[in-house]
Amino acid sequence: MRRVVIDTNLYIDWLNEGRHEEVLFQRDAVKYLSTVVVLELYAGAFSPRDRRVLRGIVTAFERADRMLVPSGSVWEEAGHVLRALQTSRGSVGAGYPSLVNDVLIALSARAIGATVTTSNERDFAAICRARPFKLIIVPG
Repeated sequence: MRRVVIDTNLYIDWLNEGRHEEVLFQRDAVKYLSTVVVLELYAGAFSPRDRRVLRGIVTAFERADRMLVPSGSVWEEAGHVLRALQTSRGSVGAGYPSLVNDVLIALSARAIGATVTTSNERDFAAICRARPFKLIIVPG
């Protein structure tokens, strides 16, 4: 069965608007939750209700032993990829922190042979050109 890592933007769309259920709840894939996605989701969870929902999601992935934590080698490779992206794209500017997170998500997924599923085509396509990995773009 294929492995999947779902990007933050799809979780946000589902939590706020109920979108992308077919992606989040697909039965033909083993889903992993990136700790980087957890960080991004909690950073934007302002209401107690949102934090409770997130805690439930994280707990489910923890119980299933499907939390994806970037290893030391992923962090090292991320530095090389970010340098390559800066060289090819010029200054990364204001998008730099989210680009760091996206690189960590992509390379962690790559390390376990998983497919990243996202609606952020621009950043993830650029990362994929620098270090190929399995990628599915979902229309936003």
